[in-house]
Amino acid sequence: MDARRSSHALRERTIVYTLLVMKKAAADRYRDIDFSRARRGAVVKPEPGKTKISIRLDKTVLDHFRDQVDKARGGNYQTLINAALLEHIHRRSALDIVRQVLREELASSSPRQGPASPARGRVSRTPRGR
Repeated sequence: MDARRSSHALRERTIVYTLLVMKKAAADRYRDIDFSRARRGAVVKPEPGKTKISIRLDKTVLDHFRDQVDKARGGNYQTLINAALLEHIHRRSALDIVRQVLREELASSSPRQGPASPARGRVSRTPRGR
């Protein structure tokens, strides 16, 4: 039983030593790089008008946009999400503009009459104070 334990311990020490040697070898490649003039921060400067945020999205949303990038064989899913959000904003604002124009046209084309009085026996549905 002792032989098994010592064999197991030796194997573990060998693995740990091997990993340390591999880690040191990987780090040696970067030992001669001069970082004296290095600065902290992003390597690539963000585009003007862009803001970095953290957001939680449903997995299905991310999968959808990542699938679109895969089908296009390249691109950036974050750019696609941004484009979809901008399209939604523009579509909503265009819809609001159309509604406003329709309201103005209907108001200007309808004949001006005095305020409508509620029919006898009916209660007005507008809240008080408006």
